[in-house]
Amino acid sequence: MKRAMVLGLLVAVGSVVMVAAAQQPAANAPKVVDVEKINDSLYVLRGQGGGGNTAVLIMANGVAVVDAKNPGWGQPILAKIKELTPKPVTMLVNTHTHGDHVSGNVEFPASVDFIAHENAKVSMEQMPIFKDHNGNGLPKRTFKDKMSIGKGADQIDLYYFGRGHTNGDTFVAFPAHRIVHTGDIFASKAVPLIDTNNGGSMLHIPDTLRKAHDGIPNITTIINGHTPAQTTWADLKEFADFNADLVAYGRAGLKAGKTPEQLAAEWKLPEKYQGYSSTVSTMMGGLAGRFQGLQKEIQ
Repeated sequence: MKRAMVLGLLVAVGSVVMVAAAQQPAANAPKVVDVEKINDSLYVLRGQGGGGNTAVLIMANGVAVVDAKNPGWGQPILAKIKELTPKPVTMLVNTHTHGDHVSGNVEFPASVDFIAHENAKVSMEQMPIFKDHNGNGLPKRTFKDKMSIGKGADQIDLYYFGRGHTNGDTFVAFPAHRIVHTGDIFASKAVPLIDTNNGGSMLHIPDTLRKAHDGIPNITTIINGHTPAQTTWADLKEFADFNADLVAYGRAGLKAGKTPEQLAAEWKLPEKYQGYSSTVSTMMGGLAGRFQGLQKEIQ
């Protein structure tokens, strides 16, 4: 790649990072939790600067929560739940290890049943926020491939299909409602976020997504990790195809001797994926970082 192109790419990446930082609310900004009611039992809680989407299932004898957002958002989540129901929070499931999905755990009562995939627990145990809070909020229960909790309208099924965003991504299904929370393995319709430091895999994410699509029955709707609205079960299949196409493009380019940076600069969003974000997130290395990870995996 020519030096001018490299500099241009670096400036563009830096600009995106600066814009993203500028859009973040100030640390002392009010933490406003927005509520979307899916039905009388199931809600999605969002909030600017809060991090990942939080799901709330009101059960017969308590409340189950999926993901607890950024630091300082645990109490606002609990306060908002009190507005929805007098029932206590009895369970909190984390879809994966990242701070914008698990940090609020530490503000939940110690009596809560914290659950995550076994690999996610290992990663969470290394996070400073849990060390600073004497382990409060760490998973008390884990699973390997699948765990079912409760029955009927209260049933929650947890699935693990392999490496993707991390090595501990949990699909949280509410079968009676035909809804699943995917966390950040399907955060949004965009280039995937791959955290190689926590076992994520650009090479394996297409198959993991396909296994999820084929392996979780009777689902129509997805609560994604970061979208402002739900997507459909068909969108998961499309996202798997998108990732497969991206991996195929990367494989072919690397085989032809191109660098990850060249591949990132030359990549164009295929027309069949209209509606996907045309802006590549710089999180976790940006698009070049995805191809660098792929290069290491196939070497």
